[in-house]
Amino acid sequence: MTVTETQGVPHPGEITAWGDDVDVAELVCGGVREITHDVKTFWFEPVGPQVFHFDPGQFITLHLDVDGQRLQRSYTISSPPTRPHRLAITVKRKPGGLVSNWLHDHLSVGDRVSAAPPLGAFSMVHHPARKYLFLSAGSGITPLISMTRTLVDLGSDVDVVFVHSAHSPADIIFRPELLGLPTQFPTVNVVQVCSQDSPGQEWWGWKGRLTREALREIAPDLHDREVFVCGPDGYMATVREILGELEFDLAHHHEETFTFEALPQAAFADTDPVDVGSIGADVPAGADAGTFTISMAKSGRTFPCAPDEFILDAAFRAGMSPPSSCSQGMCGTCKTVLLTGEVDMQHNGGIRPREIAAGKVLICCSRPLGDVAIDA
Repeated sequence: MTVTETQGVPHPGEITAWGDDVDVAELVCGGVREITHDVKTFWFEPVGPQVFHFDPGQFITLHLDVDGQRLQRSYTISSPPTRPHRLAITVKRKPGGLVSNWLHDHLSVGDRVSAAPPLGAFSMVHHPARKYLFLSAGSGITPLISMTRTLVDLGSDVDVVFVHSAHSPADIIFRPELLGLPTQFPTVNVVQVCSQDSPGQEWWGWKGRLTREALREIAPDLHDREVFVCGPDGYMATVREILGELEFDLAHHHEETFTFEALPQAAFADTDPVDVGSIGADVPAGADAGTFTISMAKSGRTFPCAPDEFILDAAFRAGMSPPSSCSQGMCGTCKTVLLTGEVDMQHNGGIRPREIAAGKVLICCSRPLGDVAIDA
């Protein structure tokens, strides 16, 4: 039999996982879709013969040039890994949101962007269960819709109660899809909660805010479920309080913030920067002095860091601004190479095992165990 090569169609053996062996790779914008009045979904495709491989609930970090600044922002993937040829992020326009607003206003089909491969530990794959309760508010719906789409695509018979809260009917993200899910997939029960009506549109469903009584009625078997929560900080705090009142075992409660645009430097805005040029000479290194010395090889700067302090926090306190975003060991933005010394790193999925094996660390969640030199 003669095998004829077909130009333009890669051999299956040539298809690799996008971003599997690099820190940053290119993507092509393959589509833009308006979801609500202030939310858009952006579809991306690999440049070469590659597919996307990730856990539902993970995120990617975009590297963008915005108004003359090189910025990095993380966005949760809203598409499921069961559709591996395209990857989607769903972004809400925010007042003052530099990157989210730029995406809404400028990113078009055919544009190329750089992005770091998927990261994150907020995923049901790490917590297998027969029953889930997904609780989301606003654009916090994105990781949970990815998990739900994954279960649906796999034909899973897992029981899912999906509760989504929005300001008004006009603000419900993926509303048509949420309405259709219970009809097509009987094991998925969707409850939508709105705080108020939209102009000209009265809301006949659950109204108000999520309460203990409402959650007890929506999920009477709450204690049998694995609970995932994503939304604004206030919403997640309310859910934690409700679960506590209902004596839910919080070992089965998982949450993730999606406010990656809130840069951690803000927490240090009112502190006095230290003269970094003199720190290395004035502050003795080592445990005897109660601090360790952090050396940044590229900039030539040094600064002190207490044993119980994260290196990134110490850098901010010294008046530096290393690349960073989430400050929770999730997004990978502050990743760098540990040249000498040891650290205690407690990350939340923001770094891959092969990167740790290669000597890389996330300085936002790493405490020094002695004097340390990093490639920054």
